[in-house]
Amino acid sequence: MKLMNQVSEFANKYFSVISVLFAVAAFVWHEHFVWLGSYITTLLMIVMFGVGMTMKPVDFKLVLTKPKSVIIGVLAQFTIMPLLAYGIAVLFNLPPELAAGIILVGCVPGGTSSNVMVYLAKGNTALSIAMTSLSTLLAPIVTPALLYLLAGQWMPIDPVGMFLSIVQVIIVPIALGLLIQKMVPKVVEKGGALLPLISVIAIALVCAAVVSGNRDNIAASGLIIFATVLLHNWSGLFVGYMVGVLMKLDDETKRAISIEVGIQNAGLGVSLAKTHFAASPLTALPGAVAVTLHVINGSILASIWSRKSMNKVHANADENRKMVEEVTSQ
Repeated sequence: MKLMNQVSEFANKYFSVISVLFAVAAFVWHEHFVWLGSYITTLLMIVMFGVGMTMKPVDFKLVLTKPKSVIIGVLAQFTIMPLLAYGIAVLFNLPPELAAGIILVGCVPGGTSSNVMVYLAKGNTALSIAMTSLSTLLAPIVTPALLYLLAGQWMPIDPVGMFLSIVQVIIVPIALGLLIQKMVPKVVEKGGALLPLISVIAIALVCAAVVSGNRDNIAASGLIIFATVLLHNWSGLFVGYMVGVLMKLDDETKRAISIEVGIQNAGLGVSLAKTHFAASPLTALPGAVAVTLHVINGSILASIWSRKSMNKVHANADENRKMVEEVTSQ
């Protein structure tokens, strides 16, 4: 069990590296990974099932005891990212498939990987988990509605069908996970070390699946897709942070809101695109690129903030040591 804990900790710590390696391998040797495309929805359901098995009432306690930060964060996520995506689609005059695809990425809830990134960034992890949980539960209603309003001019949107898809991919697995946790808590507790590892592997496989299945489109579209996804992602991270600044929140909370707003469940976007826009495969392309780039960008930002926090701790320690030395020398 100790070894399993160490492996899980390693997987969490180097989550972005693992995902990137899988994505690169899938791009170079796509013929060995393309079969995974049929299992994207299943892999996402496995991740959501694991989320359900780890959810606890305390995850929602923050919504009731300190709702301000959670509500601000979730409102920011479901307004900033969709509107940024819409603006980018208009600004770049994207083709209908790509416009709908980037808006779809903007309308999905926060990704589970954001919780790991907030933890690594020394941010407010409890807030991050509460935001992810709430936005995920709201997704069946909010995501189809936003997509219908913002992307309907480019592609026909079926809100009811999308609602059912999100319930299938997110709500049902989470509910099953909660049920298993309730029925056999001791078994879940003993196997808890496996859950982060399984989630990391599943998300890395999703990265590989979407990259291998869209390799030619990624190579052909090239700069415009990467520029679009990067601009959307970094703008979301920046504007999310500025929301915290304007609301005069503490640094840890600002970091959590920034990452929660900027890091989307792009894998869900790919799954929805493949299900509801099968006749327009390019719609899945922004999500396919975002799956990997969100992990990379979020991890880079988390690393910067983590170093900043450590430098602050060291500076405070040095200052305290000097004060002690001054007092003892008198």
